[in-house]
Amino acid sequence: QVQLVESGGGLVQPGESLRLSCAASGIQFNSYTMGWFRQVPGTQRESVAIISRSGSTSYSGSVKGRFAISRDNAKNTVSLQMNSLTPDDTAVYYCAAIYGTTYWGQGTQVTVSS
Repeated sequence: QVQLVESGGGLVQPGESLRLSCAASGIQFNSYTMGWFRQVPGTQRESVAIISRSGSTSYSGSVKGRFAISRDNAKNTVSLQMNSLTPDDTAVYYCAAIYGTTYWGQGTQVTVSS
């Protein structure tokens, strides 16, 4: 059974940082491209950051330079370091494992507000 479990969300003030983590089980982790997506109610889920099996990364334009995705294949985890957060970053953040099909985590809420 595939499980992706996110953690690290919460409420922060503008300009602060958060680190999200996702623990994967039930998959051959190092075979999967991993990603972080986010969704605001009433809008489409959007890609935030992607990391390939080889460690190549890509980011959406709105987070490039502020967010950093990383993976630890020994621990089957993927993380998202989020710096200089703004209210526009408020969303539910989802971890995804992509290899033919896509598996999703349950999501973790990130709220940026003063």
